[in-house]
Amino acid sequence: MTDSLPHEEGFDHTFDLLREGYLFALNRRKSFNSDVFSTRLFGKDVICMNGTEAARLFYDSEKFERHGAAPNRVIQTLFGKNGVQTLDGNRHTHRKELFMSIMSPSSRRKLSEIAREEWGKAVQKWERMEQVTFYTEVQELLGRTASRWVGVPISESEINELTNDLAAMFESPAVIGPKHWKGRKARNRLEGWLVAIISQVREKKLHAPSDTALYQFVWHQDLEGKLLEPKVAAVELLNILRPIVAISIFINFTLLAIHHYPDEKTKLEMGDEADANRFIQEVRRYYPFFPMVGALVKVDFVWKNYPFKKGTLTLLDLYGTNHDPNIWDEPDAFKPERFFNWQDDLFSFIPQGGGDYVSGHRCAGEWVTIDIMKISLDHLVSYMDFDIAPDQDLSYSMVNIPSIPHSRLILKNVRRKES
Repeated sequence: MTDSLPHEEGFDHTFDLLREGYLFALNRRKSFNSDVFSTRLFGKDVICMNGTEAARLFYDSEKFERHGAAPNRVIQTLFGKNGVQTLDGNRHTHRKELFMSIMSPSSRRKLSEIAREEWGKAVQKWERMEQVTFYTEVQELLGRTASRWVGVPISESEINELTNDLAAMFESPAVIGPKHWKGRKARNRLEGWLVAIISQVREKKLHAPSDTALYQFVWHQDLEGKLLEPKVAAVELLNILRPIVAISIFINFTLLAIHHYPDEKTKLEMGDEADANRFIQEVRRYYPFFPMVGALVKVDFVWKNYPFKKGTLTLLDLYGTNHDPNIWDEPDAFKPERFFNWQDDLFSFIPQGGGDYVSGHRCAGEWVTIDIMKISLDHLVSYMDFDIAPDQDLSYSMVNIPSIPHSRLILKNVRRKES
């Protein structure tokens, strides 16, 4: 005999999900007093889970699969068709190994060097501006960084359009209306652009250096020894370009944390790399980023005496797990010192997914995210001064996905610190 899952009554709660955003699963976890419950979303029965044990279960590839789990609106904007996030088994492992090879120490060092150069150029530019919309400017900075590192040829006049399109892709999956369709159009436009570049490289009309992601994806062979279809290779290149620009969300929250917690800024000014690491990890834990991830039940099984039926969409609450009081002391307080003695855990701290990097679905770019956040924090604390413009709305929504400060953070009087 099995128990019935705590179940939310009602025909469908998709509207509630849109209305509650990051807090949807967390609110129901509290009301049910359960780490697992069922509801109805998108016209289907859905299981929602939260916490370390749930994450460990969710990333068990014997029990869950990704193919067919993501809604079409997410595929058409965020992931792309046949991207690594939608693969399972050997196909996923083989494709993921390619992504992980691009995240090698030497490749990451190259990315860090590029990011530092672009930060230096950006600060010089911002000094000449009456005011700086930080979110927009950092996206452009990261668009330049990403395109240089990946190796895609792009002119100065095209950078702004590229950055806007990449941002539209991750800003549109959870919205309805024109903004969502903007994201779809952006993906179609960028996929077409990259397909043309890939074809030119294969036809030897364009040179791609062997140490770039462009080269690696152009010439990557699948399990059957065949080159990736140009559109699939384009999708995967976007799965590198897009996430790098999306780090702008974390960087904006980094600046917001520096502003809201001046004592922590003082610690950073007097501290070392370990202090910076703790601050960055707390930004990634505390502020909203990606709300949840989905998978389909692969086979019937029972967990905690609850039945999981094959084909059921299951959502793991990332934000809720990072704010779980069973894991974190005072989860709703910003406390970088909580990471003093933190032992790396693949299933408790999951701002970019959980599980193993190589064999599982944890984000391949997590190390890159941390690298770029360190460089950004270093510039904000050690290499530049600025004023936060008065009379701006520094609050952020827990409903809008992704969430960013409403004003996009307006800076004035940006100047380089004297060495």
